[in-house]
Amino acid sequence: MRKLWFMTGNRGKVAEAKHALQPLGFDVVQLQVEGVEISEPQADDLEEVARSKIEQAIPHLPSPDDALLVEDAGLFVDALHGFPGVYSAYALKTIGFNGLLNLLQDTTQRTGSFHAVAALWLDGKIHLSRGICQGEIAMQASGNDGFGFDPVFIPHPIQYNGIAYSTDGKTFADVDMIEKEKFSHRRKALDGLIQILNESKPASSS
Repeated sequence: MRKLWFMTGNRGKVAEAKHALQPLGFDVVQLQVEGVEISEPQADDLEEVARSKIEQAIPHLPSPDDALLVEDAGLFVDALHGFPGVYSAYALKTIGFNGLLNLLQDTTQRTGSFHAVAALWLDGKIHLSRGICQGEIAMQASGNDGFGFDPVFIPHPIQYNGIAYSTDGKTFADVDMIEKEKFSHRRKALDGLIQILNESKPASSS
């Protein structure tokens, strides 16, 4: 299997990527660059952030033949004009999801969406894919699984492989990974990369 390094400090993200990319022949391993600070660009677009991070990380690959994955995601809340958006990691660290709920306590508008951009460095080229999950911000945090703002996000019902799915009002932190992946913005971004990889395969000669 080909080694694919996923630069993230979040083991949950690694598990999701491994589940999605291992069938394509990639051995997904967490990459943490010790002693080197990967700067967070001040940008309003997740794609710009992901591209900057992967360009900074490429020189630190253990082998130049290895692949590299970087993913950046954010929660965009409509009533807060898209906040926290690209600043979701900072907002989670400073005010937490309870702080976010406090910001929404005087409004009935609860819609929002998770966005993710996955950037893959493979054979000298950067491939980018975006995934979006529409949903609602819960009235209170719930659930012990997931990570980030998962405990306050309820995904909207969807059609997946021709079948209707709903979490019945449960948050991302209330459901397991298999259930979450049906809705997940991160899985949609990874699926986009999978499609790019499949389309870029050379056609087999007859």
